[in-house]
Amino acid sequence: MIAFVSGTVAALAPDTAVVEVGGVGMAVQCTPDTLSSLRVGQPAKLATSLVVREDSLTLYGFADDDERQVFELLQTASGVGPRLAQAMLAVHRPDALRRAVATGDEKALTAVPGIGKKGAQKLLLELKDRLGAPVGAPAVGAPVSAGWRDQLHAALIGLGYATREADEAVTAVAPQAEAAGGTPQVGQLLKAALQTLNRAR
Repeated sequence: MIAFVSGTVAALAPDTAVVEVGGVGMAVQCTPDTLSSLRVGQPAKLATSLVVREDSLTLYGFADDDERQVFELLQTASGVGPRLAQAMLAVHRPDALRRAVATGDEKALTAVPGIGKKGAQKLLLELKDRLGAPVGAPAVGAPVSAGWRDQLHAALIGLGYATREADEAVTAVAPQAEAAGGTPQVGQLLKAALQTLNRAR
């Protein structure tokens, strides 16, 4: 198993990072949150999980080992493949998923594209004793929530958009961020920003 990749970020796309490792470009599928922390030309280290299929080898990348572990545990539930597990982590951080499962929060799971009410109920039952307890609630006013504009802007620049395009996209998703309250998720905002940029082109 490839436990991690470490090297220079050669390219970024909306769902993939290419990391140059020993002269080889490794394509790694990542959530928007993870991608938002990467910059082309900068060194990066991603925890990884290799998914082997008859017709493909897909490398999934994560910000840390905890995220990778949750990704693999999610797939122990029936009907959850790597794409759905990654979608769950794109919408919720590992601790948010643990909290949702621990408290039986169906609404949190149905916020993930591809999970309906019945699917959420089934997942809550299957994952109850697998994900473990949440580590702790995030601190109020944590830097992530305070600097979402800067994080989002930097992520868009890292994906190759011009400063003006990044400015416009940040402005376009500001109402969504404010509606989320004190802790907007940069990953979700990045998805929304990319959609507005694609529509504008």
